[in-house]
Amino acid sequence: MKIHRTLTIIAIILITWSASVSAEDNQAEEIMKKAHLALFYAGDDGSADVVMTIVNSKGKERMREFTMLRLDLEDGGKQFYYTYFRKPHDVSRLTFMVHKVPFETDSRWLYIPAVDLVKRISADDKNSSFVGSDFTYEDVSGRHWSEDNHKLLRTDILGGRDVHVIESIPEAGHKGFSRKVSFIDAKHFLPLKEEYYDKKGEMERVYTAELIEDIEGIRTPTLRKMENVKKNQYTVVEFTNISYNVGLKDNIFTERYLKNPPREYIK
Repeated sequence: MKIHRTLTIIAIILITWSASVSAEDNQAEEIMKKAHLALFYAGDDGSADVVMTIVNSKGKERMREFTMLRLDLEDGGKQFYYTYFRKPHDVSRLTFMVHKVPFETDSRWLYIPAVDLVKRISADDKNSSFVGSDFTYEDVSGRHWSEDNHKLLRTDILGGRDVHVIESIPEAGHKGFSRKVSFIDAKHFLPLKEEYYDKKGEMERVYTAELIEDIEGIRTPTLRKMENVKKNQYTVVEFTNISYNVGLKDNIFTERYLKNPPREYIK
């Protein structure tokens, strides 16, 4: 009788513990969902001018200047991206377009002005460098929160802000990071810092939101940095002339506009 009672108590403890872990996992996933929407789905659409500075291990700098347009067809769902490069000279007038659909392969196009060619390009390189920077294509357009398993490690303080510290483990087969630790602003749900670890468990890259400003009532990281710890180099991205809910139409994100940029948004 005592053994039966003991087993019952153990079972109750295990069920309670399991329910508690499940609740924490659900909370972590909900936080990461909010963070994803806050960073990648701000407003219904958006436009910005971008200056990207790539600094190698010897301190040598390379610049990229471009305008980026984004249209959301559904919060957390399908998105269109359009990027028009201005500088340097070797990429001037080059245009890059993405149709992003969660859980499906992105559709990508590139217009190369030197040969007046629109080219459909592979979307299997989402974890490769975005135009030679320390950001990947996935960093730029986002990785859907449901593609990883999340765990709330703790609450903490970072830069005077309360943060949720969450560990994310990607599903098997992911070619990018093996583990990510995110520091999410507890008030605005923006990622303030992200640590990316490789398959050996070593830190590989670190993202930080260097400056966050209020743009049209939306908290926006206007200065972002990605440091490649292993290569001892980093990339800083500065966003200016930011506008939200500008009324972008989906016909802009077609092959026709790759050769002829929409001048009302790209001057």
